[in-house]
Amino acid sequence: MTPVIKKTEAKTNGKPFKVIGQRVIRPDGVDKVTGRAQYGADVILPGLLYGKVLRSPHAHARILSIDTSAAEKLPGVKAVITGKDLKPAEDKVAKSGESSVNYSYLSQNVLAQDKVLYHGHPVAAVAATSIHIAEEALALIKVEYEVLPPVLNVLDAMKDDAPILLPNLRTKELGEVVSDKPTNIASHEQHARGDLAVGFAEADVIVEREFHTNTVHQGYIEPQNGTALWNADGQITVWTSTQGAWDQRRDLSEILHVPLSQIRVIPMEIGGGFGGKFPVYLEPLAALLSLKSGHRPVKMWMQRDEVLKATGPTSASVIRVKMGARKDGKITAAQAWLAYEAGAFPGSPVGAGMGVIFAPYKLDNVQIDGYDVVVNKPAAKAYRAPGGTNAAFAGETVIDELAEKLGMDPITFRRINAAKEGDRRADGPIYGRIGFIETLDAIEKHPHYHAPLPEPRAPYMKVGRGVACGFWYNWDGKSSASAVVNPDGTVSYLEGSTDIGGTRASLAMMLAETLGIHYEDVKPMVGDTQTVGYNDGTGGSRTTYGSGMAAYHLGKEIIREMKQRAAVLWEVPADDINVEGDVYSYGEKRITFKELCAKLDETGGPMSVSVSLDTKGAIPALATHVVDVEVDTETGKVNILRYTAAQDVGRAIHPSYVEGQIHGGVAQGIGWALNEEYYYDKDGHLMNASLLDYRMPTALDLPMIEAVIVEVPNPNHPFGVKGVGEVPIVPPAAAIANAIYRATGVRMTVLPMNPKNVLQALGKI
Repeated sequence: MTPVIKKTEAKTNGKPFKVIGQRVIRPDGVDKVTGRAQYGADVILPGLLYGKVLRSPHAHARILSIDTSAAEKLPGVKAVITGKDLKPAEDKVAKSGESSVNYSYLSQNVLAQDKVLYHGHPVAAVAATSIHIAEEALALIKVEYEVLPPVLNVLDAMKDDAPILLPNLRTKELGEVVSDKPTNIASHEQHARGDLAVGFAEADVIVEREFHTNTVHQGYIEPQNGTALWNADGQITVWTSTQGAWDQRRDLSEILHVPLSQIRVIPMEIGGGFGGKFPVYLEPLAALLSLKSGHRPVKMWMQRDEVLKATGPTSASVIRVKMGARKDGKITAAQAWLAYEAGAFPGSPVGAGMGVIFAPYKLDNVQIDGYDVVVNKPAAKAYRAPGGTNAAFAGETVIDELAEKLGMDPITFRRINAAKEGDRRADGPIYGRIGFIETLDAIEKHPHYHAPLPEPRAPYMKVGRGVACGFWYNWDGKSSASAVVNPDGTVSYLEGSTDIGGTRASLAMMLAETLGIHYEDVKPMVGDTQTVGYNDGTGGSRTTYGSGMAAYHLGKEIIREMKQRAAVLWEVPADDINVEGDVYSYGEKRITFKELCAKLDETGGPMSVSVSLDTKGAIPALATHVVDVEVDTETGKVNILRYTAAQDVGRAIHPSYVEGQIHGGVAQGIGWALNEEYYYDKDGHLMNASLLDYRMPTALDLPMIEAVIVEVPNPNHPFGVKGVGEVPIVPPAAAIANAIYRATGVRMTVLPMNPKNVLQALGKI
């Protein structure tokens, strides 16, 4: 059983929760294990056509001409589109998913206009009566290119003589364009406080290092997909696996130049996302093909090589960190320089990385500079705590080295400098009730931290233990929900957040807790953009918090309505009716929620309730991880022997889901740390566009991962919720790097720490 460490209690009036904290059965479980669940690629409609995309074989080239005539003449082909069929979108920026998007760039990413900017960039698309005819048609499209030199590395892209990807791009220095010179540097931002020179002068120990991380993909099981029907009346319906139906509706509106009211996005079941299922890729193409084919529905889905070549991975990066500390362990100065690859268009998560890198610590003298840089790779998109793993790998490795040089225990050193409630982060905000110190305590007291390391199996095998910490902001945002109260005492609950990590169950639990009824009496469903009010997307660890607030307020509205019904029944003022759990009372009169539901017809008729709110008050989550590794110094292979992760989760609504989020994040972090990376040749061709060659961890690569749930409830949420899903991926790379150092005496500064890079660090190749 997972340890649960409770530090404070949420606002429960001294009474235990009845539903929250239970390990209830997920409502979608039966459909998923029996194959009844409908995913995006399962959509079948009358007259359905099948779409395919022609992708660029070059990383950087001008499109001189496209001849689609032969493809259009092929029997069974109903539509062919190229960049000329897509009207340029307005050059404006808006929030979409976990980041912001420039619609002009988004449109160019969906379908290339005059240039291709990465291997796999869409050039044309075809709709036909079968997938095989569509594939045959692609081979008939003739494209003439002028191949240009690509730039594939962030440092190369920042040079004055680098090939320019976007001729109109100008650097924004701290938000302002200060030069008219074409560049690949989209922006430079800075956070600063105190005096670095004074801080470093006070330091007894200074550590300075440079770190390199490579491009990594989210690795979701289900490829991108999209089915669209552009009706003759102008209405567009899209069925897709998305993390944010309303984000997609807005993106489609801007790209297709169609009013929001004419677009309906229906989110299907989703086979993983991790941030990568926010952007539109195929959906606009399917809609345009539907229009051009005479209003027939068009279904599209990617093959795995297309997913790896053409969807948004996270950024490769170069990070330089310099930190100083006194002999007593106090950090006196911290400086970081981060350059993140944005891919073909601006929009890397460097801003998030800037906030993450020193976030666990209270710093008086700090400066962080971040650069967003375009390169000839797919446009970078969110991946679980986007930008955070890169940053923590650098920051936490230097923290560990400082502790080692000072002769201090790594947890003791972190506790001396730990941020707590009321402290100001380097990027400005003041911390609320965070539980960082509690996670340090949890790991320090855990048997893992004090257990002796196993004996090496051979003289060339070395073992070591490493520690690292992580932070994520946690978002709140806008949420809506509605409910129908049924005469049998059940509640049909409609919410708009895509269910990735067990959303339906967690939200239903909070609604049931609020109403005082059994979890099984809440029947949750996920709505779409025409059946429920606006919801921000499922990402950024916002859903259990933000949509949970909507569930709570929905429950309170139902209680208010039920009190009105009881008032009619008893002919008393509604304000005088008391509610305790599922019992409504006035004096000696008592009636249960279920009994009152049976009297809806005689007290006013059917009952339905809706709420919409812009939630505030999310509090960041922090974590501390410890890992034991075994390093084969002859082959460079690193084996993970034991892993323990302690995380402040606020309140564990469904402990099994919390454990699953922590286990999954750690597993992905181990893959990022040891194996995963994109391999490009000198011409920008992705060389490992398959899961055979893009090496994600399997069960054989992973140990049993122990999750320690630390509950420091968020006072801004009725049930104490903090987001969980992002933080677990942040510390693993740094923790493993620190463990490798303890085993071998060599600091790792490159991700992944695969056999080649480990042997290079050991000086053996």
